[in-house]
Amino acid sequence: MAEEVKDNSMRPEFPTGRVKKIMKLDPEVQRVSSEALFLVSCSTELFLRLLAEKSAQVAIEKKRKIVKLEHLRIAVKRHQPTSDFLLDSLPLPARPVDRPTKDRSQSGPDADKLPPPGTRRIDHFFRKPEEAPEPRVEP
Repeated sequence: MAEEVKDNSMRPEFPTGRVKKIMKLDPEVQRVSSEALFLVSCSTELFLRLLAEKSAQVAIEKKRKIVKLEHLRIAVKRHQPTSDFLLDSLPLPARPVDRPTKDRSQSGPDADKLPPPGTRRIDHFFRKPEEAPEPRVEP
């Protein structure tokens, strides 16, 4: 029984093949030993667990049930060693932009724009041949 518990705790959660591929993306890394692979996998798991716990604490402080990017950013800012290397890599928070309400009948945000000359919209490729509309003529 004790061996089963010990065996489960020694196996990292991340797939070792993917971790090894990521490690080999560095041009200086030629070969990866199994010990190094194990340590990097475990370290990554511990780091992500710490980050998730800190982000969850921030979400609880803000009285939220869902952890969002802003909670993660605050957690990273509070933890100085993490902030030094990770804060610049996180995406910036989305700012709400005051936009006039558009008619929902349009198919997308660029529906009113004409495509550049010589190009077609992607929905033209998925239409049946008998449905093909007449080509647009620029005014």
